[in-house]
Amino acid sequence: MITGKKNIVIFTMFMFLCSGFSAAYADLTDVDQIVNRTNRIAYYQSTDGKAKVNMIIYDSQGRTRERRLTILRWDQPDPDGKAGDNYCGAQKIYAFFDRPADVNKTVFLVWKNMDRDDDRWMYLPALDLVKRISSTDKRTSFVGSHFFYEDVSGRNINDDTHELIKTTKDYYMLKNTPKNPNLVEFAYYEMWIHKVSFVVVKTDYYDKENKKYRTYEALAVDNIQGFPTVTKSKMTDLRTNGYTILEYSDVKYTISVSEDIFTERYLRKPPRTYLR
Repeated sequence: MITGKKNIVIFTMFMFLCSGFSAAYADLTDVDQIVNRTNRIAYYQSTDGKAKVNMIIYDSQGRTRERRLTILRWDQPDPDGKAGDNYCGAQKIYAFFDRPADVNKTVFLVWKNMDRDDDRWMYLPALDLVKRISSTDKRTSFVGSHFFYEDVSGRNINDDTHELIKTTKDYYMLKNTPKNPNLVEFAYYEMWIHKVSFVVVKTDYYDKENKKYRTYEALAVDNIQGFPTVTKSKMTDLRTNGYTILEYSDVKYTISVSEDIFTERYLRKPPRTYLR
């Protein structure tokens, strides 16, 4: 249930930010349709893309650390050439860090697979080491932030069962429960999805004691090249009151990123043309 002054402010602000999108829609009742469209908006808009990301990490005492990175994305083409709402194929993600100095030239590489666990690697330039991130580590901190590795690359929708528990004037509310609870730290998570744009506005994670311990919020959304795009987001650890803010700039879609750069060779030799 959406309650509290804070939630009212967040949801009202989000409606204002999304006012540029068409309001013509009919309520969906098929939860799979909602999940597929939401997943596509979150991770599969256009065929590829790029964004500059500024990350600010706040601890419980308000102290900050900052990271700056560029994210590149390539999607496997739809074999039917349609790329409709239900098509979310294999995908590759390249994240290059340039600030601060201690993480400069660090690279995070993901190959998202449809039929098995995703492949993830981290290149650590100080050691000249390519470290493979195991599937058991995907629910751990991404470079010291409150976002997890899986938050950055996306959780496979087939890993959870999905239930539409509420529909309001502007939102679908979904409850998502892991099919294998032994592989994750949460018991379930609830998502509020904007009915026009299918952007995830808020996600609350609950532990085995049914206590909310982690929250994601979309703080700003822009229409970029016709795509609803989250340009500012926040992840909060409710146990420590620490949080991380991500701000996206220079967002571009359909830039013809080459699949070749998503390989070990380019972990050590960054593709400068795409990173400018």
